[in-house]
Amino acid sequence: MDPEVYLLLHCPRGGLPKEQVRAELSPAHDRRPLPEGDKAIAAVWESRLQAQPWLFDAPKFRLHSATLVPTGSPGPQLLLRLGLTSYRDFLGTNWASSAAWLRQQGAADWGDKQAYLADPLGVGAALATADDFLVFLRRSRQVAEAPGLVDVPGGHPEPQALCPGDSPLHKDLPGELVVHELFSSVLREICDEVNLPLLTLSQPLLLGIARNETSAGRASAEFYVQCSLTSEQVRKYYMSGGPEAHESTGIIFMETQSIPRLQGTEMWAELCPSAKGAIFLYNQVQGSPP
Repeated sequence: MDPEVYLLLHCPRGGLPKEQVRAELSPAHDRRPLPEGDKAIAAVWESRLQAQPWLFDAPKFRLHSATLVPTGSPGPQLLLRLGLTSYRDFLGTNWASSAAWLRQQGAADWGDKQAYLADPLGVGAALATADDFLVFLRRSRQVAEAPGLVDVPGGHPEPQALCPGDSPLHKDLPGELVVHELFSSVLREICDEVNLPLLTLSQPLLLGIARNETSAGRASAEFYVQCSLTSEQVRKYYMSGGPEAHESTGIIFMETQSIPRLQGTEMWAELCPSAKGAIFLYNQVQGSPP
C-alpha cells in the first residue's frame, strides 16, 4: 500500500451498480463543531479568498461511514451514511495547518479521528477504452489540489443538483436521489473533463472508497466506467476541448494489463492520491483475478 492512500472499503468483485447502494442522510453524520469554535474556519477562508478571489463556497456531501452487508443478504449491499458540509469547511479543516491535531482530538473526544473534519465525498473513475486502456489526465498547475500531477477523471456529487440553494437540508435530500447523483456525477465529470458524449459511457460500477491521507483522510468513491470509443477516438474528443478543459493540460493512456504493475514505476510517483486509490481498487475489484 502507499502511505498517501487508505482503502476504507472495497466492493464485491466486479463492483456494485447503483441499485445495490443505499444512502442515509442525517445531521448526526455532519462534522462536529471545532473544540475552540469555528472561527478558525472563517479565518482560513478569508485568507484563501484574498489569495484566490475566484474561489466560491458550495455545499457538499460528507461521508460519515460506509458499511457492506454480509454477502447473500437481500437488498442493497452497501449503506452510505452521509451528512452535509461545504468547500469552505473543507479548506478550514482537512487542509488547515491544524488538521493533524484535529484528527487527534476527534479520536480522543469522539472515538473518530474524522469527527471534526469536513470530509466532502469526491468521485473518481477508472475509465476504460474499447481497446483496453485506462484514461488519465495531467492536472493543470492552476488547480487548487494536486497541481501538475496525474489523476483519473473525477470531482464531487453536488447537493445543489438535487436541491438548489446554498443551504440544502438533509430532509430535502432523499437517499435514492442522492445515490443517483453520486453515480451520475462521475459520468458528468468524465463528460466535462474528457469531453466524451454521455452515450459512449457505460453505467458506473462502484469499486470502493479510498481516503486521501494528504488531505487528512478526505474520502473518494471510485468507479469503473467503460467507454465504447478507442483510445485514439477518446484523444480526439479530448483535444477538441470541453467544459472543464482548463483543469488539465494533457491526456495519458495506460494499457489495462500494465495497471497491476504500476506501483513502483516512475509514473506512480506522478499520480495524485485519488488516482492511486482508484488504481488500488480497480486492481482488487475489477482487474484480472490473480
